[in-house]
Amino acid sequence: MCAPDWLALREGADAAARAPELVELLRVHLAAAARPGMPAVIRDLGCGTGSMGRWLAPRLSGPQVWILHDRDPGLLASAAASLPAVGADGAPVSARTQEGDLTELRSADLSGTALVTESAVLDLLTAEEVDGLAAACTGAGVAALLTLSVTGRVEFAPSDPLDAAFADAFNTHQRRSTGDRWLLGPDAAAVAVDAFTRRGAVVESRPSPWRLGADQAELAEEWLRAWIAAACAQQADLERSAGAYLGRKLDACHAGRLRLVVGHVDVLAVPSGAS
Repeated sequence: MCAPDWLALREGADAAARAPELVELLRVHLAAAARPGMPAVIRDLGCGTGSMGRWLAPRLSGPQVWILHDRDPGLLASAAASLPAVGADGAPVSARTQEGDLTELRSADLSGTALVTESAVLDLLTAEEVDGLAAACTGAGVAALLTLSVTGRVEFAPSDPLDAAFADAFNTHQRRSTGDRWLLGPDAAAVAVDAFTRRGAVVESRPSPWRLGADQAELAEEWLRAWIAAACAQQADLERSAGAYLGRKLDACHAGRLRLVVGHVDVLAVPSGAS
């Protein structure tokens, strides 16, 4: 779900979920690695409409140059136009765009880069692609902040006897094959942690769940519809109960009674030997 309307709908929940303590660790690393008079070059992979830049740039000090990567030129234009003009200390922030496939990046492409970021991207990659990303970052000595990877854990209040069945089918769907690619889905963050750790990076991870209540009813409804549809696509027999199940969830949502926790995790990988 990469449509601009969906990305806009989820931006507030994403911002509230990302782990701020990892940003504090990142700030220390970037300050130690800064080159006098040179801006920090930050490459945002799969940038979408630029929500990561809008969230992170104002939290970092010093001049920043963001290179926004995406395959969609329309999303790139939106992201570049909406990036904040200054960072936490008033230093300038600028952006340029690069259209292409993030899985094709290699260490040489990251020369001069201080940080690679992404948001809600890892679970759409394969183990080989995540391994390649880790190899590129560690080979170039670049830190990576990888946020909002799904964990497969979902909690509902009120709960329903069918919650577990739909969750299991959805998680299997997330691990599906697309052509010759097997997506990682809920396994992505663990694979990334292993890939960076094996290459000597110092890795920290923190939970970053969505916590949706009455104030996020529109997002909860859109997420529920997509979640149930994906579960049914994976396990067709669930379709017999999907309509009534969705109806019960939406009744609770519209009444302001639904509480929903969608598990995500953030990962920060810093080059070995960096401060």
